[in-house]
Amino acid sequence: MNFPFTVYLPALAAAFIAAVLSLPLWRRFSQRTGLVDDPGHRKIHHTPIPLAGGFTVLTGIVLPLLLGVAALSRHSPAPNLGEQFIDHGLRPDNRALELAAILLGALGMVILGWLDDKFELRPSLKFGGQLAIALLVVAANVRITLFIHNVAFSYAVTILWILTVTNAFNFMDNMNGLCAGLGAIGAWYFAVIAAVDGQYLVALLGLLTCGALLGFLPYNFPHASAFLGDAGSHLVGYLLAVMAILPHFYTPQHPHAWAVLTPLLILAVPLGDLVWVVLLRWRSGQPFYVGDNNHLSHRLVRNGLSKSNAVLLIWLLATLLGGVALVLTLL
Repeated sequence: MNFPFTVYLPALAAAFIAAVLSLPLWRRFSQRTGLVDDPGHRKIHHTPIPLAGGFTVLTGIVLPLLLGVAALSRHSPAPNLGEQFIDHGLRPDNRALELAAILLGALGMVILGWLDDKFELRPSLKFGGQLAIALLVVAANVRITLFIHNVAFSYAVTILWILTVTNAFNFMDNMNGLCAGLGAIGAWYFAVIAAVDGQYLVALLGLLTCGALLGFLPYNFPHASAFLGDAGSHLVGYLLAVMAILPHFYTPQHPHAWAVLTPLLILAVPLGDLVWVVLLRWRSGQPFYVGDNNHLSHRLVRNGLSKSNAVLLIWLLATLLGGVALVLTLL
């Protein structure tokens, strides 16, 4: 593996710095426009908190990406760096449609989440927006094809996957730092696994996402001066869903059928929590989209952990499961 730290580490650092520096600006914007989460039913905070996380994370991802593309288009004075990009399929005109669709989908998820944060959209309208964005991504040929030889079925499975993971992270945004931390852990593992297999576009997207979320976390954990909001949780879930689709976990280099377990292990915590609460709500006759306090984080707190320790324990679980996924990939 030719791991180009000269590309990866600056991407991670740039996303982190962009998020750290932009969050105060987005927090001020949120306060001035009334984009805040007020205390109330099932809320764990007592004062209004700006919902600035979605804009912050998107800035942390897009700004370094645009700067990198601009540098490449101007024929960077570091020719070896440019050659690494070109050799591994990162020329600006290569896979441009896929990348444009992914970024447009990310923007769409932030806008949809912002509208929900601001106006509390009806569940059907929010779901319709998620579906439209998933259709856009699938139409750009970002879809699951492994073991699936029917195009229509491939489209349906991919759309279902994007909707499921997006809502899983939306559901996990119930305690300070929980959703952002799980997103950073998942993005890191996807980035490392993609880099090991030479899939540099996925690795860069994962590192940008990880860096942006790490830049946001100090403002969100353990005490929050900003929340992700639906804009942020939609964005995180969407990006992790896309990162799970883009890599080829089953390849001639890794011809193991259980390699498909890699994304499921990395995302096991939010997916498991989603299945659990949906089943509980279904059994009690409650709509699956109506929130409650039966998430894993709430149950850990009811069993005596502090909120911060509950979040740390869930992060640890996600880290261990991601480590298993990494080991399986390397075998």
